[in-house]
Amino acid sequence: MDLFAPRHLLIILIVVLLVFGTKKLKTLGSDLGSAVRGFKESMRDAETAQSEATAPPPAQEAKQIPGSEKPAEKSTVDKTTHA
Repeated sequence: MDLFAPRHLLIILIVVLLVFGTKKLKTLGSDLGSAVRGFKESMRDAETAQSEATAPPPAQEAKQIPGSEKPAEKSTVDKTTHA
């Protein structure tokens, strides 16, 4: 015999209705629903914030400042042959 057979769950539901009443249960249900909705929304916001923080910044075009070019370095290779 199962611990929570459908008959047992029905008896528990009737006892809860008698103790709390339908108005209180409706309020509890709506409060629980809004809490779950708020939790999901904050998790979604945290995910997007985390993905934005870890995403690389968009590539920007590198601009070269005029007059800042370095002159070409001369080669220091010795052109004499050693025999």
